[in-house]
Amino acid sequence: MKNIRFLFLLITQVFFAQSGFENGNNLYKNGKYQEALTAYESVLKNEKVESADLYFNIANCNYRLNKVAPAIYNYEKALVLRPNDPTILNNLKFAKKLTIDEIKEVPKVGFAKLLENFTGIFTYNTWAWVAVGFAFAFLLCFVGYYFSETTLAKRWYFITMFVMLFLMVLALFAGISEKTRYENDRPAIVFAEMTEVHSEPQKAASAIFVLHEGTKVYVKETVDKWKKIELTDGSEGWINSADIKEVKKP
Repeated sequence: MKNIRFLFLLITQVFFAQSGFENGNNLYKNGKYQEALTAYESVLKNEKVESADLYFNIANCNYRLNKVAPAIYNYEKALVLRPNDPTILNNLKFAKKLTIDEIKEVPKVGFAKLLENFTGIFTYNTWAWVAVGFAFAFLLCFVGYYFSETTLAKRWYFITMFVMLFLMVLALFAGISEKTRYENDRPAIVFAEMTEVHSEPQKAASAIFVLHEGTKVYVKETVDKWKKIELTDGSEGWINSADIKEVKKP
């Protein structure tokens, strides 16, 4: 009986979440961006539904309403769930044009850049499935090697078997590397209209620069109500935790 009640509750939640999402879509098409935003946020709040499409639509509403920080924040949330999506990246680029701060990005070079580009092809979950696929291929090659009767076939299966093993290990390495990067990467968006970044985690410390709404930063550590942040140009400092919002759940 409990299983039936749970299944009924699950189906009901999915139905209402889908209904709320479609309602938001209709309101957005009719130019009612605030009403659409309310509909999308109610789905997120009441049903605890997380999806790239939902965050993307919330971001679009905020962009239409000229709410810079919430728009960029939700585009970034959508990218966490759907990395490298061209549509999300394109809309995010337009949203960033509304920000005041122009911070240069120091590009990575050499082996570090090549490694990041390679492991960033897939998410760590996808790399795990790729590794499973190569492991299965290795097993098939082993079976083929064991039951082959000709020397040529055994040689082919033997070589292919070790190629699959190498690719499996490579996929595992890429997955572990990407998971480590994902966990260490803590992007956040400045929500305060204007905030000072201090040299130390205290209000009395000297302000070294000022940031404005919508700027993306990276959290390095937390001390009480302060967070040490780094900008894409390598600048670092301490900011009040209340002035930023982390994209990923800590």
